[in-house]
Amino acid sequence: MTGAPSPEQVRARIDAIRAARGGYVLPHHGAMAAALPDLHAAYEAMYRALTLEQRHLSAHAREVVWLAILSACEEPVGTHHLHRFMETGGTEAEAAAVFRLAAWARGAATYATLAAHWADRLPGLSLQAEYVAGARALLAGTDLDEATARLALIGAQTARDEAWGLAREIEAAYAAGAPEPCIAEAMSLAIWPRGVNPFVRATEVWLGLMRAGRVTPSPAFRAWAEAPGQGAFGG
Repeated sequence: MTGAPSPEQVRARIDAIRAARGGYVLPHHGAMAAALPDLHAAYEAMYRALTLEQRHLSAHAREVVWLAILSACEEPVGTHHLHRFMETGGTEAEAAAVFRLAAWARGAATYATLAAHWADRLPGLSLQAEYVAGARALLAGTDLDEATARLALIGAQTARDEAWGLAREIEAAYAAGAPEPCIAEAMSLAIWPRGVNPFVRATEVWLGLMRAGRVTPSPAFRAWAEAPGQGAFGG
């Protein structure tokens, strides 16, 4: 068993964390500084990869997705993403549009139930199309483009573990021209506040859509879809 660090070492670690994070720390940083420094090193590396390093999403689009995830999950921790959203060109009007979308995402379960149990009584009404169109209507009068909005909703539905709504958003994202790497990145952001398992299930939904021909993947993503043996152990 490794011995406990000295108070001076803990203070130095917390000071280093504060400096690296722009002047603030959260309580779990102190707990890791006192007992789990190796975990903290891995934690910070993943934090940088998920939230700070430029990958496929633009800096502004990434913060749009973050706002959607945090608000759809009623998550009060993470308000620094609102600061970053504004720093990357966001406005209060655009934030309001993202919040409307996040609230709409929470209604996906209602549409999923209607589609599963009422659709045969409404043969002239596509509940899937109605759900997709509803989100589009919430963008009216804003500068938020549909492709970015769909990426935000993909992040929100991944975080909420809402398979039916996620499937509709993936289909709509393809239709709106959202690049597949951006779809993957939007999904991955949900790992930070909600853990890996919802991300696993979200990619399973995406995989199912590709294999069913509901979306047309690029060659790289088709290679993923065609790879055998993807599923739970023993499944």
